[in-house]
Amino acid sequence: MQLDEQEIEDFIDRALEEDIGRGDLTTNVTIPKDAVFRAAMVAREEIVVCGIDIALRCFEMMVPDLESDVLVDDGERVAKGTVLARVSGNARAILAAERTALNILQHLSGISTEVRKYVDAVEGTGATMIDTRKTIPTLRNVAKYASFIGGARNHRIRLDDGVLIKDNHIAAVGSLTATVKAAQRATPALTVIEVECDTLDQVKEAAESGVDMILLDNMDTAMMREAVEIVAKRCRIECSGGVRLDTVREKAETGVDFISSGRMTQSAAAVDIGLDFLD
Repeated sequence: MQLDEQEIEDFIDRALEEDIGRGDLTTNVTIPKDAVFRAAMVAREEIVVCGIDIALRCFEMMVPDLESDVLVDDGERVAKGTVLARVSGNARAILAAERTALNILQHLSGISTEVRKYVDAVEGTGATMIDTRKTIPTLRNVAKYASFIGGARNHRIRLDDGVLIKDNHIAAVGSLTATVKAAQRATPALTVIEVECDTLDQVKEAAESGVDMILLDNMDTAMMREAVEIVAKRCRIECSGGVRLDTVREKAETGVDFISSGRMTQSAAAVDIGLDFLD
């Protein structure tokens, strides 16, 4: 997944404006205008790095004469104490940008670090981790980017990215098959059509309807194995619901193709990264 540069610029503008307001009062009354500051961004725990270039851009937008040295790439797993980047320039400007840069880097690296745990947990099963639309509003694209960097594949980024028929769609139309047929008539040929199923009867009906994917919603592993047998490779299968680090491996071993988890993006804790002064 690639991020749009203008979108990132706008995102950083909003983030800096939110934090700085009319100016960094503490820094402005304590630090001389011409003071120079050198600092390093340091990982204070083992992490999977994500957002290092975005964090650096926060400093660049505040510090016209910034000198920087980025030492890691997004996607790298680094140990506690690793220096991620060094920056040097006007002290007031660097300190004003510090919190915004770190907030972004900590949040995105937190998602990538959490996602990598899930990806590692299902390694060798044939199942692929995918994310969901459970993200903080207005941060969808950067959260999806962090998920991708962590090793997952992206599910729908927005509602217009694909057709996912859920129980309320079926209830409004009247039947699963009728809903699928309506989607197949109206949807471009290369657009994936997926239908959510809560029961094995629905799985059978969905497989017979010719959908591209079936989503097994909140099924236990025994029921998931039955569903995989019913589908018999007629379409791809995703499972969702109850996906945690302690359950994801057994779900992957049922034979599903994809496992989606909102926890990876919605509940990932920010990691600990600091900006340390350099003599």
